[in-house]
Amino acid sequence: MVIFQVFAFLAMASHLRTMFTDPGAVPKGNVTKEMIHHLGLREGQVIYKCPKCCCIKPSRAHHCSVCQRCIRKMDHHCPWVNNCVGEKNQKFFVLFTLYIAAMSMHALYLCVSQFVWCLHSEWKQCSWYTPPATVVFLIFLGFEALLFAIFTMVMFATQLQAICSDETGIEQLKKEEARWMKKSKWKSLQAVFGRVSITWLSPFSRPAPKIKVDNYLQV
Repeated sequence: MVIFQVFAFLAMASHLRTMFTDPGAVPKGNVTKEMIHHLGLREGQVIYKCPKCCCIKPSRAHHCSVCQRCIRKMDHHCPWVNNCVGEKNQKFFVLFTLYIAAMSMHALYLCVSQFVWCLHSEWKQCSWYTPPATVVFLIFLGFEALLFAIFTMVMFATQLQAICSDETGIEQLKKEEARWMKKSKWKSLQAVFGRVSITWLSPFSRPAPKIKVDNYLQV
């Protein structure tokens, strides 16, 4: 029970951080002469303006039709957290899927161990309910745990694969040509989870990505 509650607490914390953390929204209406002058454009460099939210669109940013904002390194819009998954909150979303998967696998283990215990005790003192009701409850809980475990593990693996390949879900879906210098797998993981690996599994710490002027420029 203690292990399950720890996973539940970490999953809830990751969920809240994903929900309430700015995913990397670009300020609306920042297409001004001052901003363009600040960028210091060189010959051969151009900037793109998003026609929907009237902002200077950074490299690898995409417009979210739900949030009505351009999001830096947008992966997707997740209805589970009612927010986009982007540059600043992807770590929390990955941890959310990880801890939900861990909870589900642990719940599945508890179901199996409870069923085995009931068989060995001949259904005596193993449950407050009758044997038929206990079997129904265990089957329902086991099926639910297995379903969520498979779903979240697939999402977790998909997110890790995208991070290691230095691509977002949208970039992979659209098969966009990489116009950026791809980082190594280790550097990509550090960019999302932070430089200190001991904090990677903590939903209470996150890296602070620096927004470079070059991110707004296109060659």
